Amino acid sequence: MTRSILVSAATAVVIVGSAAGGAFPANATPHDFIMGCPSGEYENSSGNCVPVPTQAPSAPTGATAQCRDGSWSFSEHRSGTCSGHGGVAVWL
Repeated sequence: MTRSILVSAATAVVIVGSAAGGAFPANATPHDFIMGCPSGEYENSSGNCVPVPTQAPSAPTGATAQCRDGSWSFSEHRSGTCSGHGGVAVWL
């Protein structure tokens, strides 16, 4: 029940923000406000926002591993790195 209340409150914030002259990014979702991370990032187990794995021809700045599907991870911890991307191919 608490989760439903949080989602509803976050949705209301986005709607109010949009009506008030676009105070929030156009691509903001309720998840961004619940998790506290901007679009394109996620909250890791330490509570830090880190970029989602991304495709690039070479390691982007801050990448910590290359996943087996070729994407680059910015994970701060080995546990769970590249989950959903075939696992870790190379640690940097």
